[in-house]
Amino acid sequence: MRDDRPVATGEERVIARMRPHARVLIVPVLVLWGCVGLVALLVDRVDWPLWNVAVLTVAGLITALLTLVPTLAWLSRGFVFTTERVIIRGSFGGTRRETMLARVHDVTVRRRGLQALFGAGDVLLSTGGDRAVILADVPSASLVQRMLSEQLGARGIVVPDAGDGATTIARG
Repeated sequence: MRDDRPVATGEERVIARMRPHARVLIVPVLVLWGCVGLVALLVDRVDWPLWNVAVLTVAGLITALLTLVPTLAWLSRGFVFTTERVIIRGSFGGTRRETMLARVHDVTVRRRGLQALFGAGDVLLSTGGDRAVILADVPSASLVQRMLSEQLGARGIVVPDAGDGATTIARG
């Protein structure tokens, strides 16, 4: 993910840039293969002059809606981790949310469904507000949790919670 906007001046530097896990692209790839196979099967099968145009038009619409749109949506989402904050970019650049690491006091990884199989997970950043900031479907979620814990540990004292994989930061 390229986000060429500069980060704040001073000691802040970019640690990592990433997108949500790429397994969401499995269905668009299967749809693309299916459309290509059906077009190859159906082209020139009927003597109607507009048959090939109709087949290619329907295949093009299906491909655009079920392959191109989800791929572009995945490409437009992302996370940027700096030494001072976490930046979450929403779909098609519509939303950009920043969370200062100074406000985060708990980092938790939640895995549902196939996320555990792929090593992905949702990273929850508790900031003391009503709801946690959720980094949805982060690849290598445990590594991201460890990296955030190290960044938070440089600011305070790290106290790992037993059993649930959360890390609590106690400010001194």
